[in-house]
Amino acid sequence: MTIEKITIPDFGEVQKITVVEVFISAGDSVEEEASLIALESEKAVMDIPSPFAGVITEVLVKEEDVVGSGDVIALIDTGAAAATATSDDDGEKQREQAVQSTAEKEEEPLAAKRVSEQQAAATAEKAAGETDKKQQPALPEKERPKEQVFHATPSVRALAREKQIDLAKLIGSGPNERILREDILAAERQTKTALSPQEPPLEDFTKYGEIEEVALGRIQKISGPQLHRSWITIPHVTHFDEADITELERFRKELNESLREDEPAYSPLVFVTKVVAATLREFPLFNSSLVPGGEKVILKKYYHLAIAVDTPKGLVVPVVKNADRRGVREIAAELKRLSTSARAGKLAIPDIQGATFTISSLGGIGGTGFTPIINSPQVAILGLSRSYMKPVWDGEQFVPRLTLPFSVSYDHRIIDGAEAARFCKALRMKIEDLKRALL
Repeated sequence: MTIEKITIPDFGEVQKITVVEVFISAGDSVEEEASLIALESEKAVMDIPSPFAGVITEVLVKEEDVVGSGDVIALIDTGAAAATATSDDDGEKQREQAVQSTAEKEEEPLAAKRVSEQQAAATAEKAAGETDKKQQPALPEKERPKEQVFHATPSVRALAREKQIDLAKLIGSGPNERILREDILAAERQTKTALSPQEPPLEDFTKYGEIEEVALGRIQKISGPQLHRSWITIPHVTHFDEADITELERFRKELNESLREDEPAYSPLVFVTKVVAATLREFPLFNSSLVPGGEKVILKKYYHLAIAVDTPKGLVVPVVKNADRRGVREIAAELKRLSTSARAGKLAIPDIQGATFTISSLGGIGGTGFTPIINSPQVAILGLSRSYMKPVWDGEQFVPRLTLPFSVSYDHRIIDGAEAARFCKALRMKIEDLKRALL
């Protein structure tokens, strides 16, 4: 028997990240590169693959755990006989443990249940003046007696302070009512639910005809709340413009005709990425973030451009680092690498970190314009629509010109309309004349 540790890979700049799904249980046989757990970072979810083939002997993480680089997530027996050495009794025991583990994951933490019971009890008291003994609240109306000690680790106490949860009013779900991290998170959810207005019940659509419920994908579940927060907390304004890309398209085709087979092709997005980086250097507010409180902005001296990629699992946004320092050949290669990895679900965590500005392109699909949502804490985003032939008067006659519609959404707390218009004008001029991007 050879036991190996499976650890979290290097995250780069991110110190901690959340486990959102665990795919394995003790006793499972896994192949090399099989997905073990899923981690959530910003708008993306990434699977952590197994570096070994063998049998999982112990799983050391669960959903909602926060992990860091080098943390051990599981132990695996890589011995040749490991996959067949388990006895029937052991296998049955492991299956029972797996079922029990799954049931425990699906069950809401005790503290959350008790908070719900508290709310139910409060309603019952108002209605009948009585409270069932089973509905004793996890967050009592009065603090627990001073002589009654509650148990919690330093990290749990720190989390409680961060979430503003009073430990003296919380009964834990651990042994001897020890307060666990899950109890803090459950209490926070219940508090938010109690304080926030409830969504109205959804109409029963079945009375009109047949319906089907479809679950959202993991990426949609994660990006949805983030987009909602950005939309309601950032005052969006969108500026629309067009660029004549006739000469750019001619130049692009010339470059592609001279490429070797192993070289990546130049798409219009390659040149736009280069131009955006040059324009951001000229307009630093568009490459900034607003400090909480709204009294300062952080101007970033690096230019990491996030490029939205449509994948079978949803939209992901990998990042071209230091786009201002890269030539178009290097940008083309990096965009190909990132888009290929994104569609295969193989993006590394550093590939989605550190973006200062986002580009979302619908050029391959269609449309004449749209309002992209800013990805907070960024302050602006560029949307590219489908190019089209436009008749343009040259002084003597109308001539066909290939035209690219684009839109820039920006945070109006930081950027005013005149500055946005100047930014879009500079962007348009650089797209129309690439030499300006080199100045």
